[in-house]
Amino acid sequence: MPTPPQKPLLDYDAEAEAYDATRGGTPRAEAAAAAVLGLLPPAAATLLDLGCGTGIVTTRIAAARPGLHVFGADTSYGMAAMARSRGIPVLLASGARLPVRSGSLDAVSAVWLLHLLRSPGLVAAVISEAGRVLRPGGVFVTTVDKDSAHDVGSDIDEVLAEHLTATPADSAQSVTAHAAGAGLHPAGEALFTGHGQGRTPLGAAAALLAGRYASRVHPRGITPRELVDRLELLPGPDTPRAEPTYRLRGFVRD
Repeated sequence: MPTPPQKPLLDYDAEAEAYDATRGGTPRAEAAAAAVLGLLPPAAATLLDLGCGTGIVTTRIAAARPGLHVFGADTSYGMAAMARSRGIPVLLASGARLPVRSGSLDAVSAVWLLHLLRSPGLVAAVISEAGRVLRPGGVFVTTVDKDSAHDVGSDIDEVLAEHLTATPADSAQSVTAHAAGAGLHPAGEALFTGHGQGRTPLGAAAALLAGRYASRVHPRGITPRELVDRLELLPGPDTPRAEPTYRLRGFVRD
């Protein structure tokens, strides 16, 4: 049976105001910011946060290192407006085509971004662009294997297992290969906890219907509604399963 069409990703303009509350809020953002900072050179003076979203992570990176000039980029006007309200300068631009001078930045970060980029060639283009804007010795820091971090051996995972895409856009292997093609070489790794992101069966069902799993879950031989029904029948429908552990990889520019 052919794979059903992929459901569109979220309308990030519409989701902007409620986004942080559904994604672990401050605790998750602080953990992400600390992990990014741990992979940055101490002397880094400039950082561009790609796909900065509401700026909840970006602001914490900036606050933790006052000497670091931090700004963001995002394609969503609603998300960019939220980040700007937090005091973050934001470019309304795609990570694949940045209005930034070549070799001008010390660091580029991309937290929870690459897994969403499903168009052919887009991940490679974003990584190449990060390499272009970095100076020699500059660092690109990105999450990898984001979606699979939520596979914690739970009953939810068992229900979804046969419906997962076999080609995640942000697999560590493919990101490392794209980075090498952009003159970026591995320079460290960090793990951090996705606080507040332990899934419940009802939460997973709602996320599936809302399209929040569009980057990973493609129902096969079953309708989305039938898959949702299976999730809703699991025991402890409101009980969170284990929290994910996310992985960051750093890459240094030649």
